[in-house]
Amino acid sequence: MSQNLLKRIITSIVLLFLLFFINFSHKYIFIFSILLLGILIYIEANNIFSKLISLQLLKKKTLSETFNFRFLSLNIITFCYVFFVFCNLSFEIHRSEGPIFFLYIISICFFTDIGGYVFGKLIGGKKLSKISPNKTISGTVGSFIFSIIPLILFLNFGYLNLEFNLTNILFSLLISLISQLGDLFVSFFKRKAKIKDTGKLLPGHGGVLDRVDGVLFAIPFSYFLLKLF
Repeated sequence: MSQNLLKRIITSIVLLFLLFFINFSHKYIFIFSILLLGILIYIEANNIFSKLISLQLLKKKTLSETFNFRFLSLNIITFCYVFFVFCNLSFEIHRSEGPIFFLYIISICFFTDIGGYVFGKLIGGKKLSKISPNKTISGTVGSFIFSIIPLILFLNFGYLNLEFNLTNILFSLLISLISQLGDLFVSFFKRKAKIKDTGKLLPGHGGVLDRVDGVLFAIPFSYFLLKLF
């Protein structure tokens, strides 16, 4: 086992226990944790945009007034999305649907990542996109297949008052799709900024944004699905 893989496993276990503690703790601890997560996401996104704008300026070889405008625009959009959309809707789902259902959505994203990693490593094959060279078509299929596992687990243990039907399967697949698109979206900016990881806070994983890029989009999407249907 490589040292990086060992770090990745240990970090994942620590994050899993931390997730359970935050999710089932007092609501103020949950709110504080979500806000702290939002701050870390914002900081790492800000670093990506800084490098992205800097690279554009180097190409032009002149200091343009568009630097401040672009940088400020990207930061405002990110700030609004992270704090007024992601953080707020995370709390709304946790409050209205309960910690079990919130954990269920996170689990779909988590198993989506696992499925992509397992199928991508075992089967490999054609690359999905130039945006993220490590992602394959087989990995995408694996992500969709694994996204059904949380539904089966939660139902078998009686944690959710749901049925194993087409509606709930489609819900899992849609959350998985948005999680994968969120991953690709962040990967696009990382590739443009010529960086591998958004940070170094999580050993073996990179930055916080590297781990929650899919969740960042899946949570708001799941909220609107719940409200609409």
